Amino acid sequence: LLRGNHESRQITQVYGFYNEVMRKYGNPSVWHYFTELFDFLTVACLIDDHVFCVHGGLSPSIHTLDQIRVLERFREIPHCGAVADLVWSDPDPEPERGGFLPSNRGAGYNFGQRVVDKFLRLNNVDHILRAHQLCMTGYQVLFNDCLSTVWSAPNYCFRCGNLASVLEIDEHLQRRFNTFTAAPESERQAPAALPNATGFLQGCADRCCSMHLPDGKNLPLPLLRYLRTTDPDGLQ
Repeated sequence: LLRGNHESRQITQVYGFYNEVMRKYGNPSVWHYFTELFDFLTVACLIDDHVFCVHGGLSPSIHTLDQIRVLERFREIPHCGAVADLVWSDPDPEPERGGFLPSNRGAGYNFGQRVVDKFLRLNNVDHILRAHQLCMTGYQVLFNDCLSTVWSAPNYCFRCGNLASVLEIDEHLQRRFNTFTAAPESERQAPAALPNATGFLQGCADRCCSMHLPDGKNLPLPLLRYLRTTDPDGLQ
């Protein structure tokens, strides 16, 4: 799982997640647990050393993958800087705007093919895979097949009427977009409750308590809090 701009305290309060938690639980504790956990999500990854994956896009302050590896990412997404750029930036298909330009979103940048080509060359990767932008057909491929946008929310906000897609990459790094539409209103059903949910959570807690962590490493704070409520005497 990669962190995007919505996995933050500010955006979850704007787009409804905070309000949904308050309606269901009557207090913001669950929201606090989620947002603390978001701080531990990865901001980028590689598929077989050839496909670079990120939620938003590129940054003028990031030239190599090693610069991403040393980012201080265990915190709230800042308003500017490299981490903000990785989750907020967008590709710009206009050929005359090949470099970085400030984004109309108010965070991140728009970047063109010249930026993409340089990043791929410097890091010896073949493709950039990202999300973040609504695509009416569910996906978009730009810059001579060097960058793909995958959008997986059909009929976004229940009014956009767009398709969605899931990208499948095989062992030969061939890409195939599987598109789908939103389920009709009449066919939507609430997901069934997990059987024996208490036992399921306790099993997770038992496995976490038996984890061996390297020296100096700690469990994420939300997990520690849950374990303390279930077995405060047994947690060392």
